Amino acid sequence: MDVLTRNNVVVTGRPDGPTVVLAHGFGCDQNLWRLVAPRLEPDFRVVRFDYVGSGRSDLSAWSAERYGALDGYARDAVEVCAALDLADAVFVGHSVSAMVGVLAAAAAPERIGALAMITPSPRYIDGAGYRGGFSAADIEELLESLDSNYLGWSAAMAPVIMGNPERPELGRELENAFCATDPDIAAVFARTTFLSDSRDDLKTVAVPTLIVECAQDVIAPREVGAYVHAAIPGSRLVTLDATGHCPQLSAPEATAEAIAAFARART
Repeated sequence: MDVLTRNNVVVTGRPDGPTVVLAHGFGCDQNLWRLVAPRLEPDFRVVRFDYVGSGRSDLSAWSAERYGALDGYARDAVEVCAALDLADAVFVGHSVSAMVGVLAAAAAPERIGALAMITPSPRYIDGAGYRGGFSAADIEELLESLDSNYLGWSAAMAPVIMGNPERPELGRELENAFCATDPDIAAVFARTTFLSDSRDDLKTVAVPTLIVECAQDVIAPREVGAYVHAAIPGSRLVTLDATGHCPQLSAPEATAEAIAAFARART
């Protein structure tokens, strides 16, 4: 199948501008970038897409074997970039997509020239000398809850992930995105996400990198941002005055400004 159709690729913005690729995280789709994209479009060519299994992608192309590892999502990203014949694009990955971007940049350095990581985490589970934010028991309980009652899990977890309890509409939007995902596909993506360990992959990053964290984020606490920043020489760390794990929704202007400033500095 044509990759652009398979991944529901949408290209907007300035045709002759530098290219920014916006990649969504677990349980979401490209719609979560809708408040950021218009702020980038006057100066950049903006590419959005859905990973297979998400949004309006072709679900018939999904397989548990391919998408049971982050490499499968990285292959989607590389294939989208190749289908558009991109060169030196800025790959903007939200949450787990930040680590997908690391793999994609290593696989296709001619396509991806820089990484912008939005609330990244290379490992969600705490370890010796590392704080990911969750114990192994926490993650196992999270996955068991998701497996047993995905809709209930979505209703409970979306507000926690989003933060901003004074803005409940944001949590509801994330819940709706979760609920629109096939539960079986979501279960595989969740295990791929929350059980992954990409810390060693950070050592392979050889492109300019921006790390964007929020001042308060229960999914990727600030210790994680500091760890990623320290692991990637020359990276830039920006802390937004924002709460939650999805600043593209809770603080779209600040998120877009951080991405744009980073992308402009490369031109």
